[in-house]
Order: sequence, then structure tokens, then C-alpha cells
Amino acid sequence: MSAEVSPTARALQALEILQGRPGTTANQLAAQLGVTERAARRYVGILREAGIQIESARGPHGGYRLRRGTRLPPIVFTQTEALDLVMAVLDGKPTATETDDPVGAALGKVIQALPENVGRQAAALRAHAKAAPDRHSARPDPATTSALVAAVAARRRVLIAYRSETGNACEAEVDPWAVVARHGRWYLLCHSHRADAIRTYRIDRVRAVRQTAHEFVPPVDLDPVAALEENLGTGWEFPARIVFDAPPAEVAPWVRPPMGQLRPLGDGCVLTGSTSNPAMYAQEWLATIPFDFRVDGGDELRAAVASVATRFAAALTPKEM
Repeated sequence: MSAEVSPTARALQALEILQGRPGTTANQLAAQLGVTERAARRYVGILREAGIQIESARGPHGGYRLRRGTRLPPIVFTQTEALDLVMAVLDGKPTATETDDPVGAALGKVIQALPENVGRQAAALRAHAKAAPDRHSARPDPATTSALVAAVAARRRVLIAYRSETGNACEAEVDPWAVVARHGRWYLLCHSHRADAIRTYRIDRVRAVRQTAHEFVPPVDLDPVAALEENLGTGWEFPARIVFDAPPAEVAPWVRPPMGQLRPLGDGCVLTGSTSNPAMYAQEWLATIPFDFRVDGGDELRAAVASVATRFAAALTPKEM
């Protein structure tokens, strides 16, 4: 027979639910606690009596939420939560094992605040686990990222100063729809007013952000990750059009989203996109595809592919003695 849960314990469970899901209604809270709606309201009352500021609102977007700035009891992690947190930090920031790293210092503070039995495991994991850095990752400036996230939340248009991989500088007026992290890189998904099209910008290449007074409405049912994947290969300086003799189903696994869109063409397929770095496109992407192709468009990409072909051909030429 299970022990009866005390009102205090129920109230703390209710607090944990409200922390994780602001806007929870009394009915939803009751369902998660396994009690009546009247009892759920009583537990909210217990929290309020304890000095925790909980606001309630009616309507479709109502429910209970903690007032901004409310001081809460110390956060308690389970052992699994603590270890998962350390693993996630090390996976995203391998240098967090070092105490002089800002993220490492923050992680150290979290570990020190943990109960002894949980903190001991987390500290051991941090001390003895190592993560290899991803050479393709690029960590943007936190202040720049924060400014863009604030504009996304406020639905305010921004002016950004941007420098491409090849060093070309430009300014863009955009509606910031979302900030998306993908494979160690952070991107701004937005609508460019100059191009009147969807654009993606690497946030580590954004040099300045200025929020304007113009508001915008993002697309209905926007899927930021899917939209980013679809548009990574569009809007760059140099066009790319590559024709393959193989069918799309065979070529598709070798095509990365930043390379462009792959579509059927006769018995084969065509890849249409753009790039700011034709040399990288040719050397790191096209050279790895194990199917015959021809560059049907993009003079800069044709020149880059010719350079790669010349270098590879030279590697097979016997050296004169």
C-alpha cells in the first residue's frame, strides 16, 4: 500500500509543474497531480501563502504562471538529470571541462549547488569525460544571439551587418522568424526585404544588430528547422547548377541541405543552389559524391571544379626523375 502524499509535497509538485509549463490550467494541474481540480487550487493557495507569486488568467491563453522575477527554492536535479545536463554541455562545448572557460565556470557553479551524492557523480563525469571539438562548429557572440532572439520574441524587424565567408560585407533589413542551432552552428531564419525572399544567415558572421520599430507577423505554422533546411542553399553570391545522370533517390543521400534543392531531370536529377564559397562547394561537397556530374551553371563553381580536377590529375602524373 503506497504512502499518502502530504499537502506540502503535492504543493511542491505543483510548483515544479508550473515552472516547467507556464499557463497550466487548474484542470491540467489536477490531471498531472492525480487529484481533483479543487485540490489543485488548494495546492496553489498553499504556494501563495508561502510567498510564491503565482498569477492566474482566464481565457484560452490563461492558466497559472509564476510572476517574472519570483524567487524560488533551490533547483533540485535527479542524478539522471544532472548527468544528462553535464553530457549535453560537454557535447556542445568541449572546453567546458576547463574552469577558466565561461561555460565551464557556469557548469562548475551548477555542480557545486547539487546535493553531495548527485554532485559527486556529475563532477566525476566532467573531470574524466572528454569531447572532441567539432571543427565545423562556430559559436556566435552571446550578445548578438540574444539581440536576435529578443527581436524574434518581440516580432520586430532588424537591420543586420553581415560579413560572408569570403569577406564580403553587406547590410540587410529582415524579419527575424527564428534562431536555429544546426550541427554546431547557429542560424537566423528570416525574410529579407531587399530580396523579398527567405534567407538564412550564420549568426557568427553577424557583426551588428539593430532592432527597428517595424513589427511583423511570422508565417502561420512555421517549422523553423524544416524551413532552414530547405533554404540553406539559397541567396548566396555564386549560383550552382549541377546535373547528375543518376536518379534522385541515389544522389539524395549525398547532398547536404546547404548545397541546394535536388529535383528529377529526365533519367537523372539536377541540383540547384548557391554558395558564397565555390572552392569549398567543389572540394568538400561535390568531390565526395560518387556519381558522374557536370556543372551546368555558375562560372565561379565551374572554375573551382576545374581547379580541383587539375590538382587531382596532377596527383596521378608520374614525377620526372
